[in-house]
Amino acid sequence: MTSIQINLFPEIEKTINHFNLQNISEERKTTLQPLIDFIQNKVNNQQEIRLNLICTHNSRRSHLSQVWSQTAAAYYDIKNVFCYSGGTEATALFPIAAQTLAKQGFQIKTIAEGNNPVYAIKYNENAHPIIGFSKTFDNEFNPQSEFAAILTCSSADQGCPFIPGAEKRIPITFEDPKAFDNTPQQAEKYEERSNQIGAEMFYVFSQIKK
Repeated sequence: MTSIQINLFPEIEKTINHFNLQNISEERKTTLQPLIDFIQNKVNNQQEIRLNLICTHNSRRSHLSQVWSQTAAAYYDIKNVFCYSGGTEATALFPIAAQTLAKQGFQIKTIAEGNNPVYAIKYNENAHPIIGFSKTFDNEFNPQSEFAAILTCSSADQGCPFIPGAEKRIPITFEDPKAFDNTPQQAEKYEERSNQIGAEMFYVFSQIKK
């Protein structure tokens, strides 16, 4: 893959150079197609694109999905994309998820401490940082209307049959790396899940025609 207009931090470039979009299965491509269609329709109509990535605790998969979606949109120069995340309940952005992103090249700064820390996450030195902290999907920080709700875990998919304000509800579920917390495979499995999410979000935005 080659960058279109934006220069990502070099370590992120190294990470995405290992993404193999050809290895994404036809089944997963079918799962991703509704998101491609939603974004393409917004691009065609010159409308803002708002994606709210939702998981149960807004602690792992939804944050990884938010960060990689925003990064992929910038990489492919898709304008007016605004990515958010939320949960059915608020907890905290799990530290290992943040550490995984840092290892993959993102610059991460803690801007507020406490039980629910707030992180500024950057993929480019001039880009507006992605603000990462745990919140419910309907938190006032997130859009209240004209957005697609992307369900990144099966429990959120089952537990949220209706998302108020969402134009479109799209389940794109990922296995939870939490299953490997406090095991020898923890770092490997978080990186594996982040890479999967990154590759799939890059595939989505690679399909958009401007």
